[in-house]
Amino acid sequence: MGGVAMADEAKQPTPTDLTLERIFASPDLAGTAPRALKLSPDGKLVTLLRNRPDDNQRYDLWAMDTATGKWRMLVDSLKIGTGAELSEAEKMQRERARIGGTKGIVAYDWAPDGKSILVPLDGDLYLATLDGNVRRLTATEGGELNPVISPRGGYASFVRDQNLVVLDLGSGTETQATTEGKGTVHFGEAEFVAQEEMGRSTGYWWSPDDRRIAVQRFDEAPVGIVSRAAIGAEGTKVYDQRYPKAGTANVLVDLYVMNPDGSGKVKVDLGPDTDIYLARVDWTPDGKTLLVQRQNRAQTVLDMLAVDPATGKSRILFSEKAREKSWINLSDSYRPLKDGSIIWWSERDGHGHLYRFKDGEWDQLTSGNWEVADLLGVDEEQGSVKFLGNRDGPLERHVYSINYKFNRGGYGKLTEQGWWHAASSDAQGHRLIVTRSRPDQPPQVMLTDGAGNRTAWVSENKVASDHPYAPYLASHRQKQFGTIKAADGTDLYWEMITPKLEPGKKYPVFFHHYGGPHSQQVSRAWGGALQQYLVDRGYIWFVVDNRGAANRGKAFEDHLYQAMGSVEVADQLAGAAYLKSLDFVDADRIATYGWSYGGYMTLKMLQAAPGTFAAGISGAPVSKWELYDTHYTERYMGDPRKVQAAYDVSNTVADATKIADPLLLIHGMADDNVVLEHSTVMMARMQGAAVPFDVMLYPGQTHRVAGPGISVHLWTTILNFLDRNMGEGTK
Repeated sequence: MGGVAMADEAKQPTPTDLTLERIFASPDLAGTAPRALKLSPDGKLVTLLRNRPDDNQRYDLWAMDTATGKWRMLVDSLKIGTGAELSEAEKMQRERARIGGTKGIVAYDWAPDGKSILVPLDGDLYLATLDGNVRRLTATEGGELNPVISPRGGYASFVRDQNLVVLDLGSGTETQATTEGKGTVHFGEAEFVAQEEMGRSTGYWWSPDDRRIAVQRFDEAPVGIVSRAAIGAEGTKVYDQRYPKAGTANVLVDLYVMNPDGSGKVKVDLGPDTDIYLARVDWTPDGKTLLVQRQNRAQTVLDMLAVDPATGKSRILFSEKAREKSWINLSDSYRPLKDGSIIWWSERDGHGHLYRFKDGEWDQLTSGNWEVADLLGVDEEQGSVKFLGNRDGPLERHVYSINYKFNRGGYGKLTEQGWWHAASSDAQGHRLIVTRSRPDQPPQVMLTDGAGNRTAWVSENKVASDHPYAPYLASHRQKQFGTIKAADGTDLYWEMITPKLEPGKKYPVFFHHYGGPHSQQVSRAWGGALQQYLVDRGYIWFVVDNRGAANRGKAFEDHLYQAMGSVEVADQLAGAAYLKSLDFVDADRIATYGWSYGGYMTLKMLQAAPGTFAAGISGAPVSKWELYDTHYTERYMGDPRKVQAAYDVSNTVADATKIADPLLLIHGMADDNVVLEHSTVMMARMQGAAVPFDVMLYPGQTHRVAGPGISVHLWTTILNFLDRNMGEGTK
């Protein structure tokens, strides 16, 4: 995140100084960075994807014996991988999942009997057994998407060439469950906005008994075509991408229930309105009912449909309805239970809380001025529920337990104060994999029992003598936290890291921001070495979470309703005013930086308050919300066909010529999320008015501008821009 003094004369590095080259090299300074942590079905193993010490972007499959703590590599991605190029569809899925730069194994699925694991690698599928043997299941030119093993373990299934394929693991026979997928028609896949904005990455769902599959069909023929030029270093590829811009047509969605071989296909009644979103699909534990969450185009109503899989007939079980000037947020924090009830997450009382729905009646399980972040496990026999939440304050996240049968009203906190936690568990919440970090400790992973007692370290990752970050710990600076007031009196949380302050000296500020919804930036979590590098170079690191950010309640978020680029800009400017009031801050040398929505915010902030910032960096910014996708944009801004005036105020193009402070505009030239047009339209407007600015474009890079060499170049560019416009060092 930038800094001053890149020149040799400014500060000669010592052996323990952080450098950009070291920050982006291997091994990762945060230590081991395991992904996709899972418990085996019998609980005897913890499996995860671990990056290699010599290549922190390549992952292999590892397992730890929970009884002995011994580790072994189950699948070596280099040994069995072919190095084949991924299909365009899989590349795009990885972009949607924000793992576009990763290599090797990126996902896996346990067989229900715990004896084997399905592993996708380099576009094909492999079945790994616990004795170290790996059997290749597919060897085709077409890639296999969304692979899983069926709940009873009889089949592996995947999408190939836009159709669902079912592989009998006993005989090795493949069957195309669908055959009509071609052209604009897809089976078993999630459409673009489902992957990018709805948190749904698949388009098919097995019944618990392996007897049926619910399969999504979507037709993207109505969706407008955007000719996207993916500009590379040598040559340009032009993609005619179906991209549903705000206010335009979405895909047409249908849902079918069929047998594994594709026979007995029944169409699900999703209602008369075809302009809907298929939000979530689940089976009840007995497999007798299909639960379908249907969201209207305006995202103000979410219906839970109960579907008879034999006939496709549906009925509304219950509905969530947004309050005025608000919307419904989707969630994965729900669980159909064996007794026919559903544990359900809702913001109906203004905060995200858990409820139990049974026989048409609601029972609220959690309440208060705080948020449930994730449902972890439910023990139906005991009535125990484990979940993640911020009941102890928005800067921390903890694992809690409640009981809906006994001891009602009591909350048990299972994790230690002062940390930010993430977790997963077995279905009952009896064993948990807990990840925690704090500003002076990179993520640690532990296995705990149902009471939160640590039974084993999965990755202690302690910053000891052999830890990659150990040489830099002596200069590590702690984060400080505080609040400022928004215009309406709301508390806004900030975080700050300062160099060792010397009396009488004033320091420049690197003011990082995001500003958009569904994101929280300020927390008691590990922030990474890049922040410390900036502080080493004499900058103060500063972040404030504005109104509209996540995990503060619905009213806090709803300020953005049809008003992007307004209240969140005002709150960030309040942060700048606070900084200017501090006697150790150089008020004339505050730089502001953001990426994506943050890039949009940089432009809006420079336009709203010329002279406030010494320089601004805008990475991959949205400039016109009409160019962005339907589900995200219309959720907050409404349909531009109905509220065009709101869009006109929110865009950055109309006021482009008001930017008077130094601006660095950055964009990946193959970005398929915030497409390059967002930046080129700003460039053209500013150039036409003779408004100067700096620009750096990255051929072949997508929305994630990063990778070997690229990351160092990116941040060197930012640093040099700041040095030119703000000077070096303290004053």
